[in-house]
Amino acid sequence: MAAKEEAPTPGRKKIVIGVCAMKRKATSKPMREIMAKIIEYYGDWLEFIVFPEDVIMNEPVEQWPLCDCLISFHATDFPLTKAIEYERLRRPYVINDLHRQYDLLDRRKVFRTLARAGIEHPRHGVLIRNPETGEEGELVDNGDTLEVNGMVFTKPFVEKSVSAEDHNIYIYYPSSVGGGSQRLFRKINNRSSYYSPISTVRQDGSYIYEDFIPADGTDVKVYAVGPYYAHAEARKAPGLDGKVERDSHGKEVRYPVILTNKEKMIARRVVMAFGQTVCGFDLLRANGKSFVCDVNGFSFVKSSTKYYEDTAKILGNMILRRLAYSLSIPWQMPFQADDPPLVATPGGKIMELRCVLAVIRHGDRTPKQKMKLVVNDERLFTLFDKYDGQKKGEIKMKKPAQLEEVLQLARDLLHEQLDRRNELFRKMEASEETADILSPTKSGVDLEQELEVIEEAIKKWDQVRAVLEMYGHFSGINRKVQLKYLKARQRPSSDSEEILQGPALLLIIKWGGELTTAGILQAEALGKLFRTLYPGIQRTDGKDPDDSQGLGFLRLHSTYRHDLKIYSSDEGRVQMTAAAFARGLLALEGELTPILVQMVKSANTDGLLDDDCNARQFQTELKAFLHSAMQVDREWTADDHEKLNPLGLRSITNALEFIKNPRLMCEEIAGYVQRMVDIIHWHKLNRPHRTLYLSETWDLAERRWTKELRELRRVNKNGDVEFDISKIPDIYDNVKYDMEHNPDLCINMESEFERMYLCVKNMADIVVPQEYGIRKDGKLSVAQRVCAPLLAKIRSDLHRCIESSDEDESSFRLDPRASQGIATPYRHVRTRLYFTSESHIHSLMNLIRWGGLCDVCFPSILSLFPLPSIHPPTFQPNDKKWQRAMNFLSGVTEFNYMTQMVLM
Repeated sequence: MAAKEEAPTPGRKKIVIGVCAMKRKATSKPMREIMAKIIEYYGDWLEFIVFPEDVIMNEPVEQWPLCDCLISFHATDFPLTKAIEYERLRRPYVINDLHRQYDLLDRRKVFRTLARAGIEHPRHGVLIRNPETGEEGELVDNGDTLEVNGMVFTKPFVEKSVSAEDHNIYIYYPSSVGGGSQRLFRKINNRSSYYSPISTVRQDGSYIYEDFIPADGTDVKVYAVGPYYAHAEARKAPGLDGKVERDSHGKEVRYPVILTNKEKMIARRVVMAFGQTVCGFDLLRANGKSFVCDVNGFSFVKSSTKYYEDTAKILGNMILRRLAYSLSIPWQMPFQADDPPLVATPGGKIMELRCVLAVIRHGDRTPKQKMKLVVNDERLFTLFDKYDGQKKGEIKMKKPAQLEEVLQLARDLLHEQLDRRNELFRKMEASEETADILSPTKSGVDLEQELEVIEEAIKKWDQVRAVLEMYGHFSGINRKVQLKYLKARQRPSSDSEEILQGPALLLIIKWGGELTTAGILQAEALGKLFRTLYPGIQRTDGKDPDDSQGLGFLRLHSTYRHDLKIYSSDEGRVQMTAAAFARGLLALEGELTPILVQMVKSANTDGLLDDDCNARQFQTELKAFLHSAMQVDREWTADDHEKLNPLGLRSITNALEFIKNPRLMCEEIAGYVQRMVDIIHWHKLNRPHRTLYLSETWDLAERRWTKELRELRRVNKNGDVEFDISKIPDIYDNVKYDMEHNPDLCINMESEFERMYLCVKNMADIVVPQEYGIRKDGKLSVAQRVCAPLLAKIRSDLHRCIESSDEDESSFRLDPRASQGIATPYRHVRTRLYFTSESHIHSLMNLIRWGGLCDVCFPSILSLFPLPSIHPPTFQPNDKKWQRAMNFLSGVTEFNYMTQMVLM
């Protein structure tokens, strides 16, 4: 009756969806959200009725409400038998097979079903104790091993009740690590397990014993909706420490993760094998494999708007596709969200999007810094030997535990130097009060010199300590310490004789260059924006697609036909940029670390994004030329313009005209750098307790700018002052960094700082791009040596998208036998994202601009690489689009943070 009253037009029937479940499940937030979304999208054709719990429990099935489609699932106290009787009586379309839900209540049947479906699961043995029949399995407990009906399990192993309703699961540990057991249970407040010293297995009841699978402390929970969609989240394994990690809203911390293609096929097989359209199960990842350890049946993601929208669309389409025709409901199958997207090409044609490739520079970073210190303390030699320094003559320490060792040594050495200074002060004070002021062996000058040495050591070790204490923790990404062995050598003494100086170590500490908070926000924002490159979708309610949110991309990615891979160089700032970008691109939540670990692939193994050492000889020659050309103390002539800018780039012409006299410009810049040093020194004396961005101390900031001044302005062998032009990019980095993150320093210089920025930027606009080549042939020589592997990979990516016969493609397509509702199951979109540094951006851009692309497109650039030919469109030299692009690039002054090049 209610359905007729709510019908939008007289006589028009709606499909009634009945929800038959316990009240706590039927009225849960996920269920309410999904029902609301289904009504929002399909309200003209679908409506819900929720069976009252009192009716379910107490009324005969003949009195239950009528429905065309039934959503029903078991939970504690639910009368599954009555639900099956109702299904037999009314014959509704059932979303989750009710008969098969009995299998989910028995872990033995779950494992048997997984085995029949060919799904990897833990090796296990079953022990049945049945007092009624007298059945008793064979169990032999040998301490660290357990024999179950002839199967041997070595600790650690897992003990589960045969009944899936019993959530008390025990993990038993070997005596070598202390024995005992971890006892898991359903979450109670902030606990999900506790440790017990008891090591013996339970002696009553029927149990399944499994091999323990080491999954690095992480469980993956998968939520499938139909055979073609799965959402996955990772959480801290409950057996790790038993503490439930919760966010500021009190929800358990979970990280959305990306399933591999094999795991997506596992999800499909689980849905099909158990007959459960909406189905949750647990995955354990270990040793390159994925194991299903539990199947939970009907379950929803606790909090994800995207998941609710996806589930509503999938279920709504599924129900209407099944029932609309038979019930004479005027519904037509909409454009499928998972069909291949169509886009308008520059030529005006509508074509199918097959491939998106992007090369992206990292986001905003702190200035890269380095400090060197010669040391000969035995404790550092011990550390050197501990990490096999004798074999290679050097060690590199990035792991948190290693950096903690260096920090503790730095603190000890600093305290010792402070004690030495205090002792020296006492000696000097005592010498002034006595007649015997000086000892026969040590003069006042010697004491002063010793004090200077101590003060210098204190300053250096204090800086080392400050660098290692920055951020309050070690991540293994943002700092690195090296120790290099220095052989014993001769050195002159004060009496003109040479003495032997013993072996020492060169301590090099590198820090900075890490992604800032601004850099993370930049990357995440670009990731969100990147979705809009992919076409939107047609909504089933007839409204316009929300392309601004990139829903077309998110829907595409939710199907099994989006092939996404993200590559990064091994630099921490680049890896974190890739992770932040992925978080924005895929609408993920949570911290960057798990996203980085699971999604970003290192590209360093084949030099894909890191290897630019082959170009260093050419770049050294270029730097030498630039150094010479920019030392002249006169205004540049037309000949100078021709030598420095033979390609007539507008950006470099403007910079040359701004600078006029390079010598005077360098002197002006050096004066501004000195002014920065003075300002920071004043702050150090007058505001010592105030810190800079990322807790940088005034000492470190002063050292940063002093180093730039010292390396920029040098005295050569002839005693003349000259300027090291190669340091201009570093100064420009520092200027941009302090403008963004330490604006108070800039305010102190008022209008001077604006002039400083313009001077340094215009110098950098010449130096930076010209370090990758000045003439066309030079640019191509450097570029080929820097990014040949990357270019070959891009060519391979394009080739695989064009050649449909490529065998590798099959792993990214749907099985045609399971392609119901998908118009083109063989097609997919491939996305490849390459995150790198400035050198690869400049080099790749030079190849695209000067490699003959205008004449014959990619083959001319890519002919160096022995791969099958591709057939891209060609451009004519007078192509207007190409000319506009080249004109635009001529005026681009720099490829700043988050610069991206996209090929579609």
